[in-house]
Amino acid sequence: MDMTGEHTIPAPRQTVWEALNDPEVLKQCIPGCEEIVPTSDHGFTAKVAVKVGPVKARFSGVVDLQDLNPPESYTISGEGKGGAAGFAKGGAKVHLAEADGGSATVLKYEVNASVGGKLAQIGARLIDSTAKKYANDFFATFSDIAAQRAGGPAAATAAVPTEPKQEETHVTSTNPKAEEMKRLGIPEENVYEGLHWAAIISLSCMAGAVVLYAIFLTDLPKYLGLLQ
Repeated sequence: MDMTGEHTIPAPRQTVWEALNDPEVLKQCIPGCEEIVPTSDHGFTAKVAVKVGPVKARFSGVVDLQDLNPPESYTISGEGKGGAAGFAKGGAKVHLAEADGGSATVLKYEVNASVGGKLAQIGARLIDSTAKKYANDFFATFSDIAAQRAGGPAAATAAVPTEPKQEETHVTSTNPKAEEMKRLGIPEENVYEGLHWAAIISLSCMAGAVVLYAIFLTDLPKYLGLLQ
């Protein structure tokens, strides 16, 4: 599965970079995240509880940051395992560019991830749509936190969550498995219970965060990948 996205964060690039590398900030932004523990200057472990369609699991994973070029870019790689529910692994490239004269930051990410076990049997379309939804949720929360840290005009309205500007968010999959989704009685649209990217998504993104950052989480977030 491949996922790309672009989000405008209302905070200077240095502030965004520092927030992306703060475990406590990431924990707040990743739904279901139970724990993020730094293991080195460029790595950490994470635990995330997820539910994707009929599959529930707690994923644990390891994430490493590579090719760091502060405060402009870095690469995320990681893997998460959820026992019988399956596994997720992948990587993400994150790039930060200054915008609005330096008062804002455009964050772009490219995620490549794969899942196995029961997760792979659910149907790629459900996984893709869930990953996209939670990537957007991650950045909505992250934007509010970054704005508060920056102490700029956006911080005054941080108490009212707003969606960050989203120029592009694309998810592509080689096999939607729509028939499998129908057999399981899973609707193709509006099913967003679980799957946390880095990584990464995360992400989270994770931005991978996307990615847990997205493992985030693959899974990130779930990576940006799926982490437990």
